[in-house]
Amino acid sequence: MVNPGSGSANYTAPEAPSPRVRLTIPTELAGLRLDQALAKLLPDHSRSRLSRLIADGHVLVDGESVEGAKRMRSGEHLDVTLVPRPEEESFRAEAVAIALLHEDEDVLVVDKPPGLVVHPGSGNWAGTLLNALLHHAPALKHLPRAGIVHRLDKETSGLLVVAKTEPAQNDLVRQLQARTVKRTYLAVARGKVAEKGTVDAPIGRHPVKRTRMAVVPAGKPAVTHFHVKERLPHHTLIECQLETGRTHQIRVHLASIGHPLEGDPEYGGRGAQRFGRQALHAWKLTFRHPRTGKDVSFESPVPADFRALLEELRAE
Repeated sequence: MVNPGSGSANYTAPEAPSPRVRLTIPTELAGLRLDQALAKLLPDHSRSRLSRLIADGHVLVDGESVEGAKRMRSGEHLDVTLVPRPEEESFRAEAVAIALLHEDEDVLVVDKPPGLVVHPGSGNWAGTLLNALLHHAPALKHLPRAGIVHRLDKETSGLLVVAKTEPAQNDLVRQLQARTVKRTYLAVARGKVAEKGTVDAPIGRHPVKRTRMAVVPAGKPAVTHFHVKERLPHHTLIECQLETGRTHQIRVHLASIGHPLEGDPEYGGRGAQRFGRQALHAWKLTFRHPRTGKDVSFESPVPADFRALLEELRAE
């Protein structure tokens, strides 16, 4: 557990000058566009970031700001100022306690408690996981979203992997896009769920309630696999595995087949809720380590409130 103590510090670290890099165009890159040559000279930075630096005048060729389409000549000098991305300038480090299951030079694995927002946004500009990460590892301010590559809803507990370097972040994003990251959840659904199954239904914005998601024909592809772990008198404890990672995916998919999560304030349907949040826990996480190329797996203990709910439902 990373615990900064009882103080509720909320501060802005002194701003260090943006790092600068001086490069020379080698003979083998002569004739390439500036943006293409820069991508080869700085492979640890994404093409989109480098293109933005060029467009904003932070890349000088022999002292002059030029367009990314300019063809390079051998021996030309590039001065690159690696300024933070605009969206990162408002990020602030805060002494928010976080539980880390693993950390090395490339990644860290967070066990998120319920109630913690992952990323600052409307109504939640402070006290988020991102703010906590910047306090724990200040160098993350140089990465998009402080290294966060996937999210959990505020009231969903469990595992998240966070990148600590740009190459690691790019690698993890590619894994997520290729659907090779294995994310397994525990969920308590209402009613008697079939022994196992797959919900393959596109998810998009609700046509009327725009703050909610729904199964809609024009939505993005979404696939959730599930099987029963335990049958309770009026509920079912199920294990869900995501193929995709759409917003509210498990919550929307289970509600669409008539088995909403217990406690879900958005998709729980009629009847009194028995739980103070949606009964969903990101239980297991497996991904290929960006440096070693080997699969690594982690498991989060079931939270106390989730265990208490199960005991209550078993006793009905």
